[in-house]
Parts: sequence; structure tokens; C-alpha cells
Amino acid sequence: MKLERRLTQPWWLSVAVPLGSLVLAFGLMALILVATGHDPIETYREILDAAFTGNGALSATLISATPILFTGLAAAAAFRMQLFNIGAEGQLYLGAVGASWIALQLGDRDATSTPLYVVAMCVAAGVAGALWGLIPGVLKAFARTNEIITSLMLNYVAGLLLTYLIFDSASYWRDTSTLQARAFPQGKPMPEASYWPTFGSDVVVPLGFVIGLGAAVVLWVLYTRMRFGFEVGVIADSPRAARYAGMRTRRKILSVMAVSGAIAGIGGASQIGDFTYTLDGSTTGLQAAAFGYTGIVVAALARYNPLAVCLVAVLIGGLQNAGYTLQGPDFPSGLVGVMQGIILFCALGGELLLRYRLRIRRRSSAHGGSGAAVEPAR
Repeated sequence: MKLERRLTQPWWLSVAVPLGSLVLAFGLMALILVATGHDPIETYREILDAAFTGNGALSATLISATPILFTGLAAAAAFRMQLFNIGAEGQLYLGAVGASWIALQLGDRDATSTPLYVVAMCVAAGVAGALWGLIPGVLKAFARTNEIITSLMLNYVAGLLLTYLIFDSASYWRDTSTLQARAFPQGKPMPEASYWPTFGSDVVVPLGFVIGLGAAVVLWVLYTRMRFGFEVGVIADSPRAARYAGMRTRRKILSVMAVSGAIAGIGGASQIGDFTYTLDGSTTGLQAAAFGYTGIVVAALARYNPLAVCLVAVLIGGLQNAGYTLQGPDFPSGLVGVMQGIILFCALGGELLLRYRLRIRRRSSAHGGSGAAVEPAR
């Protein structure tokens, strides 16, 4: 058997392979559920009910999907240029720092306009995330440093910085207004005017999720309808050809990493404005969820398509939400993680079949000789 790269890709293959990957994933998950003493049909029904159809389930799913929508878009934005930004986690932290800082600054000046807070928090968070994303971008562009390592290590630096800003007694972000706050370090509460609004009654949609959908549309237009996206695609496919055509590779690396970091940073602003209303640097707060790493899974499953990221983020958010509901003595939380891993591996396997075709080489032994007949696998 031999893998051969496809020169052309039938239109139906891009639909059939992802669907087949999901069917295979749920089939493998069913085997694992049976092996662990669970009824697959009943478990799938409970997952569907806890994630989407139950009372308040869809609202909870959208809440879980909001941060990983931003980190998934951030990863997809970089991966489209073959830049592996593993640092969306740290960029989200810095976005939360920037958003909380501007919200506290406006609160100190008695600002009461919620739209002003939303815009200011998104801008500050986007700038902070972009600057943090530019660090591995500059190292990649000018020193040819592996961006996987640098962006990954910066996640830990950002996490430690976040913790420092809460635990340092002289920090602007630390709440020292009460004796309890001084004894147990925590962030200052945000002004009520900085709380982001929600939409809907039966299904509550956070403003951050709506902003994420808008960011996905903008990113799709940027990469598919503008010169910027065309040059990014050329550089990703053939850096040598791009340089020959006069495209400025270094500038594009910086631009893509800045865009990626800015999107993740706005996700940090959403965490502050939509959910926590304070900068929580503890290991049980913002740092416990690993939004950035889940975003990488979302981007891979969506094949780096910004619009598909929205759908996959809701799917993974629903699966996470269902995991919290199903978790119990007879259903450990690790089993939900196994399910997510199976979906990822099946999706990556499907990606291989999209890019390559499997050929089977058969040998004949007639008259002691050997021949070869090559035919594509069906």
C-alpha cells in the first residue's frame, strides 16, 4: 500500500470524509462505552439532551463555546499560513488583563456607558493579545525560531504574569478594599456598567459569542476575498515562489500572528465582560479551563475554515457541557476527554484521506516472475 498525494479533489469528498470521520468516531466511542459498562444509545441521548435539547442546555453550551470560538479562530488564522500558534492561551490571558485594566480605568472616571466599555475592552484586549502574539512572530520572522516552542512557552509566562498581578500587594488589579480580600488575593470587581449584555430569553446568547461570529465572518472575508488572504495562501504553499513574486514574507508573518493574537485577546475581554466580571488569576479560574488548547482542536476539526470553526466550537462546547452534566461515580470526567480525543483523531485521519489517495500494489507470481498492478483503493 502506498499513499499518493491527490492532484485534484472531488467536491463530494470534502463532505463525505468529515461525515464518515464523525460516524467512525461515534462508532469507536460506542465500543468504549460498552467496554466501560454504559449503554451507548442512552449515553448519546443524555449527551444530546444535556448539550442542546434540555431546559437551558443550549444557553449553557453557548457559554462554554464562546471562549473556544475565539481561540479556535486564533489558531485557524495562524494555521492558514502554516504558522502554528500554540500561544492562544497566553494571548487570551493578556487580553483579559488589558480588558480589565481599561474597564477599571473607566470605572475610576465614573463612566456609565456600557457600549463604551465594550468597545474599549475589545480594543485594549485586542492590542494586548496582538502584542503578545507578535513576540513569537518577530522571533519567527527575523531569527527563524520555531514558533511552536516560543508561543507554547509564552503561555506559561502569561499564566505566571496573571498570577503575579493578583497576588502582588501593590498591583492595580488586586482588590484590597476588604480584610478578606487582603487575606485571600483576588481581582478588583469590574464596574457594573462594564457587564456585557446578553440576547434572547429562552436561549441566552452572550455578546461575546455574537462578537466571535462577527470575527469569523471578517476573517473569512480577509482570507478568501482579499489580496491579503491570497498572499497568505501563496506563502503557505510555496515560500520560495512567494519571495520570487515579491511578496514580503516577514511582514505577512507579523501580520498573521498579530491578527491571531488579537482575536484570542478579544476572547479574554469576553471572559471578563460576559462571565467573571473580575480578573481571576487563580489556577481554579481563568487558567483552569485551557481554552487555548481546546481551540487548537476546534481549528483542526474545522480544517481552519473560520465559518466552520463556529459550528465546531458549539459542538465541542456542547460536549464539554454534557460532560459536566454526565459526570458522576459511574461516569468519570476522563471519559468525556476520551470522546473528544477520538473525534480529533478521526478528523485528522479523514484529513489525510482528503490530501492523499491510498493505492494498493499487487504482486503476481506467475512463472516465477513478479509484476505489479496498481489500482486506487475504493
